[in-house]
Amino acid sequence: MSYKVAVVGATGNVGREMLNILHERQFPFSEVVALASRRSVGSEVTFGDTTLKCKNLDDYDFTGTDIALMSAGGAISKEWGEKIGKTGCVVIDNSSHFRMDPDVPLIVPEVNPDALAGYTKKNIIANPNCSTAQMMVALKPLHDAVKIKRCVVSTYQSVSGSGKDAMEELWTQTRAIFVNDPVETNIYPKQIAFNVIPHIDVFMKNGDTKEEWKMVVETGKILDPDIRVTATCVRVPVFVSHSESINLEFERDITVARAREILREAPGIMVIDKHEDGGYITPIDAAGEFATYISRIRKDETVKHGLNLWCVSDNLLKGAALNAVQIAELLCREHLKKG
Repeated sequence: MSYKVAVVGATGNVGREMLNILHERQFPFSEVVALASRRSVGSEVTFGDTTLKCKNLDDYDFTGTDIALMSAGGAISKEWGEKIGKTGCVVIDNSSHFRMDPDVPLIVPEVNPDALAGYTKKNIIANPNCSTAQMMVALKPLHDAVKIKRCVVSTYQSVSGSGKDAMEELWTQTRAIFVNDPVETNIYPKQIAFNVIPHIDVFMKNGDTKEEWKMVVETGKILDPDIRVTATCVRVPVFVSHSESINLEFERDITVARAREILREAPGIMVIDKHEDGGYITPIDAAGEFATYISRIRKDETVKHGLNLWCVSDNLLKGAALNAVQIAELLCREHLKKG
């Protein structure tokens, strides 16, 4: 079984990681095509030991292509997603455009694989928000054991979530401060170097940002609409990996030892939780790794059945590219089954 795969947005942070992961996980491809905007046509991207020249998305015929992994932004997904789906090619979209569409499944393979069957309505599958994805991996096994009533999450999100230009801005500002040059701010509303910004995406009428809203509604669609979620999303001066401080309230008691045991046995999770200096995970540790890491599991004594935990994952991998490729693997294994 082999599949023709197109990567849309191949020159971006996530697109490049998609290509890396397709090769690393030995995805059963017959051909991989790198697609990009007109200005990036001819650019070369690495795929294993070879290089691929980017073709123009506008000129590409998706007929005969089995899967399109899209990470080119919401505007491109809006323009192209349904067009591509109508050719018979299945779209796995990393943007937010289709996530809350009732006819499009929103998938984290470790959490709700059965929902994937709904992709046939539009031939589109949505990839969750990066912060939601890692939180769902952490919450699912606990929720299966003892129902979660409420989740309070604060995120510490790296600049790579905003793209290559944001990473460059952090680097440029850091350098400017050290050599006493003027600090220029272009991507973020305030200086990001040596700072934190409690603002990701646009503000909504109730004072939440859209990033915070995404975590609430996506949790409901992926895991359970009865879990009450409140989020505060913060951009931090870290290049790669998102971290989350998660406070959970359960319907009945769950001990720290039981929670640790459940998480250790859960797919996609690594528990690093020693009560000593350095006995926990940090963003640098998680960068380049496939796992979602859990540390600092402890009782919350302020509520009857509460736990706190620290969750860290590479936002370009489980938060985006890895999850998309895992969806493609599940799709091929359970649905396409091409000979």
